Amino acid sequence: MSTPINRHEFTIFFDVKNGNPNGDPDAGNMPRIDPETGHGIVTDVCLKRKIRNYVEVTKNGQEGHNIYVSEGAVLNEQHRQAYRALREEDTDKLKELKPADKAESYKLTRWMCDNFFDVRTFGAVMTTKINCGQVRGPVQFTFARSIDPVFSQELTITRQAVTQEGTDKEREMGRKHIIPYGLYRMDGYISGHLAQQTNFTSDDLELLWVAIENMFEYDRSAARGQMALRKLIIFEHSSVLGNAPAHKLFERIHAESVPEVPARDYKDYHITIDRSELPEGVNMIER
Repeated sequence: MSTPINRHEFTIFFDVKNGNPNGDPDAGNMPRIDPETGHGIVTDVCLKRKIRNYVEVTKNGQEGHNIYVSEGAVLNEQHRQAYRALREEDTDKLKELKPADKAESYKLTRWMCDNFFDVRTFGAVMTTKINCGQVRGPVQFTFARSIDPVFSQELTITRQAVTQEGTDKEREMGRKHIIPYGLYRMDGYISGHLAQQTNFTSDDLELLWVAIENMFEYDRSAARGQMALRKLIIFEHSSVLGNAPAHKLFERIHAESVPEVPARDYKDYHITIDRSELPEGVNMIER
């Protein structure tokens, strides 16, 4: 039987080899890089997308595991499903819908949480023309940042075909941006208090861990090169509100490059975890 959860923090390490882990559309889709330090960046939205994709593929629309922000989805039509389920009258032709009172507002938001995995996990703003309220999700990600500065390399590629007729060209050329190698760290938080509000349960938590472990396996792309999850470290608290400050737990995890030459493989890094004298009520799990 699925049960409520307590507070958690977690850290993941993942790497990319000869690929672009998260292109910036405002910069010609070049890899995201901190201009002051040269460290690579991968946004929380990028990683959440991979988790959504994993759940969508593996659960295939099972009850309670639909995905709200899915490819090609019209969000207002997702909201309309809640009104269709809770109201007897036909709501399909109405362009605007809003709750009649606080009681219905609660039921609409609860329906969205119960039916969409990513709503009860990450939250959602659903206060559009078809209003289902707003949900603050218990699971929050930081931006991932590379351990060392990364080097963005621009490569010229050719195609043995042309786009349209009427040209004397036999081939066309383009460009591809890659990072030769980068090891990234992301820290995450799970609120036991907010989990109770969205009904994010222990079953959902286990699915989240499995999705994180496999998110790159189900999201391969030539543009992203070789990406792999290398380590998942979880701090599990014995209470809903937690037993120790999150930053103190994250400080127990360190990663540094071993060689003096630029790193080109996961073996070129050394990750250390201080497991000694953990705060009372905190359990460390490594997956």
